[in-house]
Amino acid sequence: MNPQAKLIFAISLILGTTITISSNHWIMAWTGLEINTLAILPLISKSHHPRAIEATTKYFLVQAAASTLILFSSMTNAWQTGQWDITQMTCPTACLILTSAIAMKLGLAPFHFWFPEVLQGTSLTTGLLLSTAMKFPPMTLLFMTSQSLNPTLLVTMAVLSTALGGWMGLNQTQTRKILAFSSISHLGWMAIIISYSPKLALLNFYLYALMTAAVFLALNSINTTKLSTLMTTWTKTPALSATLMLSLLSLAGLPPLTGFLPKWLIIQELTKQEMAPAAT
Repeated sequence: MNPQAKLIFAISLILGTTITISSNHWIMAWTGLEINTLAILPLISKSHHPRAIEATTKYFLVQAAASTLILFSSMTNAWQTGQWDITQMTCPTACLILTSAIAMKLGLAPFHFWFPEVLQGTSLTTGLLLSTAMKFPPMTLLFMTSQSLNPTLLVTMAVLSTALGGWMGLNQTQTRKILAFSSISHLGWMAIIISYSPKLALLNFYLYALMTAAVFLALNSINTTKLSTLMTTWTKTPALSATLMLSLLSLAGLPPLTGFLPKWLIIQELTKQEMAPAAT
C-alpha cells in the first residue's frame, strides 16, 4: 500500500474518532463511526490474503449491523421523546437496543465471535488499531449514555465476557487470538463498572490500551505470531522478551504491576454497590 493511501486512511480514522467523541447528536456520532469503519477496511485487507479478505468481510458486516442498530435505537428514542441528544436516552426499548449495538461494536460476549477471527486475519499493526483505537468511539458512546443503559444487561454481558475471555484464551496457540480474548475479557471489566463509575471504566480503558499497545509493538518488533516462535525469542532479544513478559503479566492483572490497579479499584467499587439480593 502506498504512503499517500495510508495517510488518507490514517487521517480518516482520526477524523471519524474525533467526530464521534465530540458529537452531541446521534446522527453525527453515527457518521463518525461509519467513517472509522470505512477507513479501517482497506488496512485489514491490505495483504490480499484470502484470510485477510474474509476478516474484512466479517468486520464490515458486524460493524454495519451494529451501526444500523445504533441508528435504529436513536430514531426510536427520537420518536418517543423528540430528542436527538446522546445524553437524553430515556426510552427503555431504545436503551436496550443501544446496549446490544455498542456491545456488538466492541465485541462483548455474546457478540464476540467476530473479533478473534478478524484479529487473526490481520497484521499485528492493524490488530493494534482494532484492539485500541477502534474501540475508543464506542467506549465514548457507552460513557456518555452510561446513566441510561440497562445495568442488568450490562452486568450479564460483562460477566459472560470476562469468563469467556479467560477460558477461551487458554486453548489458543496464536498470539493474536490470545490478545483478542484478552481484549474481550478486559471489555467485560469495563462494562460491569460503566453504570456505577464511568470514570473508572475510562481509566481501565486507557491502561488497557497502553498495555495492549506495548504487547502488540513488542510482538511486531520480534515478528512473531505463534507461541512456539515466542518461546525461542529470548535468545535473540533478551531485553525485549523480558519487557514483553512484564507487559503480558501486567495485562493479566498481576500485582504489583499497572494492570492490577484498575481491577482492584473496580472490585472495590463493586463491593459498595449492594448488588447481591438482600437476605430475608
